[in-house]
Amino acid sequence: MLIKKRRASDVLPSEITPESIYRDRRRFLRTSALAAAGSLLAPGWSLAKPMEALEPLGELPASEFSTDTPANTYEEITTYNNFYEFGSGKEDPMRLAPGRLEHRPWTVTVSGEAENTGEFGFDDFMRGLTVEERIYRLRCVEAWSMVIPWAGVPLAEVIRRARPTSRAKYVKFYTGYDPQVFPAQAARGMGFLASIDWPYTEGLRMDEAMNPLTLLATGLYGKEMPSQNGAPIRLVVPWKYGFKSIKSVVRIHFQETEPEATWNQLAPHEYGFYANVNPNVDHPRWSQARERRIGEFFKQDTLMFNGYQEEVAHLYAGMDLSKHY
Repeated sequence: MLIKKRRASDVLPSEITPESIYRDRRRFLRTSALAAAGSLLAPGWSLAKPMEALEPLGELPASEFSTDTPANTYEEITTYNNFYEFGSGKEDPMRLAPGRLEHRPWTVTVSGEAENTGEFGFDDFMRGLTVEERIYRLRCVEAWSMVIPWAGVPLAEVIRRARPTSRAKYVKFYTGYDPQVFPAQAARGMGFLASIDWPYTEGLRMDEAMNPLTLLATGLYGKEMPSQNGAPIRLVVPWKYGFKSIKSVVRIHFQETEPEATWNQLAPHEYGFYANVNPNVDHPRWSQARERRIGEFFKQDTLMFNGYQEEVAHLYAGMDLSKHY
């Protein structure tokens, strides 16, 4: 008899909506949301590249780290997100990214304090790595959440292949820079977008980067990554707020000092370098104790480290998380 041991990242039965209510609510919300979004689009814009038009990734092994939580729909995941290179509206990425952000050719540069550095074409970068499915919770700092079936490779495998030196204490990530592709990078008079020092950057401490949960995602729902979700490769760090999961990565840099990160630079009193999901530490302008899962009516309690406390709490032993937020 196989008995599955429940992990802290699994959802309690009390969290799961009865299927009949779940489906009826989602159908109503999805139809309403898409209709509203559609009214904003100019003729000829599509909401998102249909899932059937994306390249399948083949048979994907399941991961022990996947949550049992029901995933959000493909439509919800691809039509409601933040990708500031395409604008500040939730619908901007699905309006502007398809057709602009090409998945090939794509190169990823590995640089800094490592032995195996260089510029690699995407297919060469991925060669020899096993892509698996990881169903993770995503918690946005804006107090909404999703559950997403990513496909990708553990970042630790990429790091081991790069062979960082003893001086490498942090990993910094860069999004691509091309104002012809990313319209917000050419923004003038567009509020905070004009104040961003592009390209978008993020960083992790080395032990965070090496944690088994940390993923370089290349797909969604068993297909290649949609443009609006950060194609062709993005970071996913499920115990941190979503802005840490940088999209469309073109460079991975190993360094000795704590790297500058875009949101931490813009508003350090609001967005800390660590950005761990913590319901006990509020954002200066709103509570982080509860969240609204996209597609659901009611809020639910936010879990410490987004429900991944068992896997990551040891990384922050002895740290005051109200200061190192």
